[in-house]
Amino acid sequence: MISTIAAVLLSSLFAFAPQGTAAGSSYQYMRIGHKEDAKTNPVAGIAMMGGGKDLDEAFKWLCQKANGGDFLILRATDDDAYNPYVNGLCHLNSVATLIIPDRTAAADPDVADIIRHAEAIFIAGGNQARYINFWKDTPVEDTINEALARGVPIGGTSAGLAVEPEFVYGALGDKEDDNDLASTDVLPDPYFPRVTLARDFLHLPVLKNTITDSHFAKRDRMGRSLGFLARIIQDGWSKSPREIAIDEKSAVLVEADGKATVVGSGKGAYFMQATQAPQACQKGVPLTMKGISVFKGPAGAHFDLASWSGTDGVSYTLSVENGAIHSTQSNNTIY
Repeated sequence: MISTIAAVLLSSLFAFAPQGTAAGSSYQYMRIGHKEDAKTNPVAGIAMMGGGKDLDEAFKWLCQKANGGDFLILRATDDDAYNPYVNGLCHLNSVATLIIPDRTAAADPDVADIIRHAEAIFIAGGNQARYINFWKDTPVEDTINEALARGVPIGGTSAGLAVEPEFVYGALGDKEDDNDLASTDVLPDPYFPRVTLARDFLHLPVLKNTITDSHFAKRDRMGRSLGFLARIIQDGWSKSPREIAIDEKSAVLVEADGKATVVGSGKGAYFMQATQAPQACQKGVPLTMKGISVFKGPAGAHFDLASWSGTDGVSYTLSVENGAIHSTQSNNTIY
């Protein structure tokens, strides 16, 4: 990886921020590498990262999909710290960070044009409420989806993971870190005010009918995730929704055909599906729900999103009765 001093020098040499044409546009664009865009043929794929320490293996995989092109990091706040990190891992034409902090910036045609020229897109962590509030129903959403449709690979960690599937825990109104929404909030009341769900931001066919969660075992988020699944059914969005929940220091690398591999040093990924409607899912009433199938995939496990089946992992079933989770694993283990 390039040194901090070298990164600063490269940023100074190659970074540029085109002037936005929308009145008051506040986006920032910081780039290292070649100023001219490359024209390469990227390969579709999804790097789903569970948060915590960034996983070199997942970023290298995403870079390979870019095929030597231009790698773009999208953020709503913060800085360009990913630029030297990714540049040090990968052989690319350029690495750039585009910060889109409000809906005015998201409407700027220059912002859409920058996204349009990327051969890989990565959505950083932070607060997914900002991505939904600032980017949904804007040219940013449209241009990302156009890129995905033509095979540009995408990755995301934590909040960036949250916005990849059809169903999204929106964290609307949350603080920068949604760590505060705990399983102990959701299980006693699946309509707890901060259980805010959104849908149809990004259009990735293999993540249709799916929601995600991050920092999973590390932050004991099984209960809140089961609440998400129950709410999706209760609110009439799906009769049998699925979830991909990924622990810190773990990632799921998904090929275009839906075949996925779990990597990393965390506790891996949990592929869940609700098979029955909840028996009790109401405001102020503890959740009761049965028949949640789980496939726990450690590093090295494989999972086919098309058939929703995996190998080299463990399968079990969960239920929730009056807000308490029960497992068919020995010792009632839920993770």
